[in-house]
Amino acid sequence: MKTVGVLGGMSWESSAEWYRLANELVRRELGGHHSARIVLDSVDFAEVEALQSRGDWEAAGDLLAERARRLEAAGADLLVLCTNTMHLVADRIEEAVAIPFLHIADAAAAAVAAAGLRTVGLLGTAFTMEQSFYRDRLARHGIAAIVPSAGERAVVHDVIYAELVHGVVREESRRRFQVVIDRLVREGAEGILLGCTEIELLIRAEDAPVPVFPTTAIHVEAAMSLALDGRERDAVSSPGA
Repeated sequence: MKTVGVLGGMSWESSAEWYRLANELVRRELGGHHSARIVLDSVDFAEVEALQSRGDWEAAGDLLAERARRLEAAGADLLVLCTNTMHLVADRIEEAVAIPFLHIADAAAAAVAAAGLRTVGLLGTAFTMEQSFYRDRLARHGIAAIVPSAGERAVVHDVIYAELVHGVVREESRRRFQVVIDRLVREGAEGILLGCTEIELLIRAEDAPVPVFPTTAIHVEAAMSLALDGRERDAVSSPGA
């Protein structure tokens, strides 16, 4: 089994879910007392959130690139960043290490394509929904993404940062998300991509009238498949590279 280097802590609530799912998958696959080989660097989310708020993506990229180098030095064979938003600086992270980097949007796009879908509604932080880095990455795989309206984006973003990153899951917020999801479906979304690792703490498959794609679970499955069998998958390298 290969060792997976995990850049986490953004937030630790979803990173804990990533870790749990990875170990459960390995136990299912290998049985006995097996668990995942993981090297985890959990950053202080307050530092990252401050850089996000200032729009200082260069400093954020420097921070995560340095943490990625530490994970490689610690023995990681492949690297994951278990947050969607900070894939805005994925290029900086990839450049910092020699080991493969599994981009979460590549894994998500592969799951959507495998389901035979081509258009998804994208839910995430305002950064993920409003900037093009994530939608452009999906588009490389032929997946189109529809985002909520400005007011709806504000609702989704606020629930993530005021509630979910603190482990607060409210039924009222689930209903508000369902209103957003229903509108995205009316706009042509064939599925809903949970493009924030915290959202799947709130939204489940039964909360939407179309297939739901939880990026944490999808990312874990792709990463641990690589760790367990060592075979290269399309999701590891940039499409078209």
